[in-house]
Amino acid sequence: MTAARALTRLAAAASVALLDALLPPRCLSCGASVDRQGGLCAACWTGLTFVAPPFCACCGLPFEYEAQAGVLCGACLAEPPPFARARAVLVYDDGSRPLVLSFKHGDRIHAAGAYAAWLARAGRELLEDADLLVPVPLHRLRLFRRRYNQAALLTQALAKQTGVATIPDVLVRQRATPTQGGLGRSERHRNVKGAFRLRGGLSVAGRRVTLVDDVLTTGATLAECARVLTKAGAARVDVLTLARVVKS
Repeated sequence: MTAARALTRLAAAASVALLDALLPPRCLSCGASVDRQGGLCAACWTGLTFVAPPFCACCGLPFEYEAQAGVLCGACLAEPPPFARARAVLVYDDGSRPLVLSFKHGDRIHAAGAYAAWLARAGRELLEDADLLVPVPLHRLRLFRRRYNQAALLTQALAKQTGVATIPDVLVRQRATPTQGGLGRSERHRNVKGAFRLRGGLSVAGRRVTLVDDVLTTGATLAECARVLTKAGAARVDVLTLARVVKS
């Protein structure tokens, strides 16, 4: 770890301590009193399923059986994704859904710092030598309606905690695509095809990029972003999300 990154992490810890002194810590999910900022009460914590090994070395899909490190899932063997590795903090299920949706649509943006700490732990191997953090962008019309991009908030908080550089507008969503909800895998890929571009005047050539988003569902959006970055010369593209869908 560089001295700059170490100082960044110390500053982030000091900020949390100051916040604890000013505002009583509350559970991120239900609002009950907890012992620290960004924490969860026991009931909400036990309702979460954290992604843990063993999982696919590429897409991070948790295995239901013991597997050696480096093993790939069937989908990645059949059709390798355009990113190198994907990691997630939580399984997207009934326990994590309220956290994700309240952050995405419910203005609970104060949770970004806590979620970034989770992302830093889950994505440690991705972030060790990362050069740049890049959020998945919203189209300007959707950003106007929502008022904030949850992926950008996560990215900014993660950059602050880890010291990895970020440029929030590297990618541009140039086409207002319909929502991905309710679409199948192939439909999602068609929906976002050609929807992103690299912002003019910016370069990612030779840089190791980590894409950040809230949820990985089929991976269609993240895959399209990774293709754009790779075509622009990125040395490596990884993916880090707060949650991911795990099909039973």
